[in-house]
Amino acid sequence: MQACLCIARLTFTAATTLFALHVQGGKPNIQKELNMFVRSIRDVEKTDFFVEWGSGTSHRLLTEQDGVGFTLCHTVVRAGTESLLHYRNHLEACYCIGGEGEIEDMEGTIHAIRPGDMYVLDKHDRHYLRGGKFTDLILVSVFNPPLAGTERHSINNQSASSY
Repeated sequence: MQACLCIARLTFTAATTLFALHVQGGKPNIQKELNMFVRSIRDVEKTDFFVEWGSGTSHRLLTEQDGVGFTLCHTVVRAGTESLLHYRNHLEACYCIGGEGEIEDMEGTIHAIRPGDMYVLDKHDRHYLRGGKFTDLILVSVFNPPLAGTERHSINNQSASSY
C-alpha cells in the first residue's frame, strides 16, 4: 500500500517549504520540493490573470507558471448571461460557492447549480453555462492541464467559445 504525506516547514522569513513525501515500504522518499505561497484575489486583480471572459470574470489564482499541474480560478458568471463553451484542451471541474445558475449539456439536460454543487466536464463537453436569473453564479474552477492564465472566450462567436 502506498500513501502520500505532505509536510510544511516554516522558516523565520515566513517562507514555507512544502515537501511531498512518498512512503513506500515504510521509508519516505522525497519526490519534489515546492515553495508554498499565498495569493489573494486582490493580488490577481492587478495582473493579466484577472480576466473578463465575456459573461463574467475569472481570477486565475494558479496557472501553468506556478508548476502545480492544474489551474485554480475564482469564476463569476453574471446574472442573466448564457455562454456556449467548449474546452477542447482542458478538463474542468467547478464547485459553486455562491449565487445560482445552471449548466446544460448538448442533449438539452439542464442542471441547476447552487452553493455546495459541483459539476465536471470530463470529456471536453460543449455546454451552456448560465448565471442565475437575478444573481451571479460564483464558482471555484479547476482546469487540467493548467491554463497559461490569460486565455479569453469569444462569447459572440456562433460556435462554442473555446481554448
